[in-house]
Amino acid sequence: MSTHAEYAADAGGGGPRPSPVRIWFLAARPKTLPVGLAPVLVGTALAIQQDAFRLLPFLAALLGALFIQVGANLANDYSDARRGADSDDRLGPLRVTAGDLVPPRQVLLATYLTFGVAVLCGVYLIAEAGWVILAIGAASIVAGLLYTGGPRPYGYAGLGELFVFLFFGLVAVTGTHYSLTEEFDGTALALAVPVGLMAAAVLVVNNVRDIDTDRRANKNTLAVRLGRARTRQLYAAMHVAAYVVTALIGAIDADLTLWLLISLLGIPLSVQLARTVATHTDGPTLNGALAGTGRLELVFCVLLSAGILLS
Repeated sequence: MSTHAEYAADAGGGGPRPSPVRIWFLAARPKTLPVGLAPVLVGTALAIQQDAFRLLPFLAALLGALFIQVGANLANDYSDARRGADSDDRLGPLRVTAGDLVPPRQVLLATYLTFGVAVLCGVYLIAEAGWVILAIGAASIVAGLLYTGGPRPYGYAGLGELFVFLFFGLVAVTGTHYSLTEEFDGTALALAVPVGLMAAAVLVVNNVRDIDTDRRANKNTLAVRLGRARTRQLYAAMHVAAYVVTALIGAIDADLTLWLLISLLGIPLSVQLARTVATHTDGPTLNGALAGTGRLELVFCVLLSAGILLS
């Protein structure tokens, strides 16, 4: 299937090319946005439980996280196309740069504009919560740019999942909580661990889907390094670890209760997704598993947040 035709099919239209709005919508990769949204919900829920909620800092943290996620997606689209990693035979939806749907300079400009909005959110949070937010925001943006950009992209060295765990788990949850409370909290750090595991699982699905094309492009993702079988096992193990850590927090942390266990309602979906990832190699099925893993993270974090608020 040609590049433009595949995008047309994905857009649901009959013409050879989707509209500009649809193209940019696809470039933003909305199915990955739960990775940015979910940790903000958990950090905010803990702040509410501690009577420290503030609406405007919450909105700034939420928008900042979402724009960092979109900026990272655009940067990845641009950089992978430059490095030849997004070939016509990849199983995932073709990207706007590699598909010649948007000129590379426009994608790069959109990347900078998107990160610029995140910076504006950060400026407000710095005014509200201090200069610690500068370090958190700057590190997050740099991590988004260097995932597949720069001279030594860490996404090409098998470190993508680790950085997702750090920045869309530990940093995002504790950073959100700090922006609302102006305090670092051990409970926030503990809650960030299962959130980070769920976020990293999204990238694991992406990379196990692309394992063959990434190998040919010399993109040594963790999936390429581990192989398909062990990467599938890692995906399931991340889910198990997220639920186990959550249960331990509920049992041990004096400020929370076993209400956190309502997040275990996501287990049936985890089992279904793990089976899909373990038994399929075709693009459409794994694309569905990728979207499902993003939804699972959001469901898990909504339930976890509810458990925090009920504690």
